[in-house]
Amino acid sequence: MKRGQTDLSFLCAVDKPAGPTSHDVINAVRRITGERRVGHAGTLDPAASGVLVILVGPAARLNPYLESQRKRYRARISFGCCTDTDDAQGEVLRVCDVPPQASDAAFAHGILESFIGPQMQLPPVYSALKRSGVKACDAARAGKVIDLEPRPIEVHQVYLDGIGEDEAGLYWDVIFDVSKGTYIRALARDIGRAAGTEAHLSALERLASGNVTLDDCVSLEGLESQGVRAALDPVRACGMRFAFLEGVQASRIQNGNALRADEVALHEWLNPQFNDACACFQGIEESTRPPAPDEKVMMVVDGAVKAVYGFHEDSGEYRSCCIFSKGVIRGAL
Repeated sequence: MKRGQTDLSFLCAVDKPAGPTSHDVINAVRRITGERRVGHAGTLDPAASGVLVILVGPAARLNPYLESQRKRYRARISFGCCTDTDDAQGEVLRVCDVPPQASDAAFAHGILESFIGPQMQLPPVYSALKRSGVKACDAARAGKVIDLEPRPIEVHQVYLDGIGEDEAGLYWDVIFDVSKGTYIRALARDIGRAAGTEAHLSALERLASGNVTLDDCVSLEGLESQGVRAALDPVRACGMRFAFLEGVQASRIQNGNALRADEVALHEWLNPQFNDACACFQGIEESTRPPAPDEKVMMVVDGAVKAVYGFHEDSGEYRSCCIFSKGVIRGAL
């Protein structure tokens, strides 16, 4: 076994406090677990708090299936000025008056509803996006602004959670349900302009990352005391259907061999909550839906996820996408 590798392979979620970077949390998890291979499914800015999904050991290979999921945030949008970073950590660029109607809930609802749906979003100048191998934020700090292209995003849902005032002036508290790659800072910027003024993001909390919510999170101190008992079920976190395999089938997936669809019984969850004492067998049923083209399915052997397979409609087979030499454990032990 290489230095910094353990027998651990699990998924958990940390309630990141405001202040540390996502990488700071990763380093803390490495220290707690002794495992070098630790990743996360979606960065949170240092000033943001909330759900940060953590992948330990070989479970890190689940990242593509988790990072692409929808995210939910509670954001505070402060009106009256914009910054170079589109949030409260940046330098103020402009200060302007806030129209009186911005204090009206009906006006706010109208503005927010106009942002629902697919759209092209111009990322913040200070972002981790790269052009020619250079991060936009690094270039901006060096005084060189990189021209970033608008990117497709989708705002699935948006709710006005409240209107108030603080020492900085008027703010809206807003709940956003968005696609991967959406910058809430950029939404705050654009919402301010749509309201006839300027605005920036003054606070942000991630409420959910896919199926993982704040209720499923532990603090870093909680992870240190609970260890692997803080693990979540990767099947429910990824939202995939799954199959229980044994015997010859279990041996075949260890070698990445294909499985015929008619020899795989798919199962799904009745209840997507994570708070069962043991996630292994509660609240599931055999699925009656046939596999969809390109559908990803998790293969479970002896209570652990041993592989992710994809369905190929042309051959009627499930074929290997990802094999775990060390199975990803499912829920609390």
